[in-house]
Amino acid sequence: MVNAETLWRDLHKIRQEAPLVHNITNYVVMNTTANALLCLGASPVMAHAAEEVEDMVGIARALVVNIGTLDAPWVESMWRAVRRAYERGVPWVLDPVGAGATRFRTTTAFRLLKEGRPAVLRGNASEILALCGVASATKGVESVHGAEDALPAARELARTYHCVVSVSGEIDLVTDGEAVIRVANGDSLMPRVTGLGCAATAITAAFAAVNHAFLEAAAHAMGVMGMAGEMAAEKAAGPGTFQLYFLDALYRMGEMDVNERLRIEE
Repeated sequence: MVNAETLWRDLHKIRQEAPLVHNITNYVVMNTTANALLCLGASPVMAHAAEEVEDMVGIARALVVNIGTLDAPWVESMWRAVRRAYERGVPWVLDPVGAGATRFRTTTAFRLLKEGRPAVLRGNASEILALCGVASATKGVESVHGAEDALPAARELARTYHCVVSVSGEIDLVTDGEAVIRVANGDSLMPRVTGLGCAATAITAAFAAVNHAFLEAAAHAMGVMGMAGEMAAEKAAGPGTFQLYFLDALYRMGEMDVNERLRIEE
């Protein structure tokens, strides 16, 4: 069951426990991702050096692997971190940024999914379709498909790799291969701000750190993202100020906001 009560329970738990979330993520979004986690109530660390990732996963409660600015040394670091996370039972979230755009990117993302056993795969519709082997046009890292277009692929990936798949879109979809949860919160300004999809992945990891029912955790994360987007849009003049108000909304979100705003269908 996913509803305002369960979401608020997990958000309150994040704020109480401040779980450490280890991010191997891309240069473009590091600042946005770290600030989003801090404002949510989690504790971020951004570390990608091969010499330390295993030690960092050793003290973290969740791991993010984001392939946005990919190169061979980072791939090695990702594998070291993923293996350590599996050994320790630390949940990790894969963001296959730009999968489908290049062979290197797609192959890396697919291998991490197939062999790395993530708790959650979180991406846009085009990325999810690409990982399912569907020939899919993509504009760099931007999706050219709606989330509903990717639902059959998301369900297949979830069943095959025993993970939760979270697909962002106008209405976000979260599935474990059987159940499908739709989250209708959000605002049209959100795609105009780079890094918010990556922030959604990091926030998913924070919820997974406190709730190992990963379908529920992933849906809660997308709900918080969407509600924060709505709260920010009510004050923002455009994408620039939206970023500022979005972080404030994550920080200020209260139980009443969740009860009044959450639009979720299971």
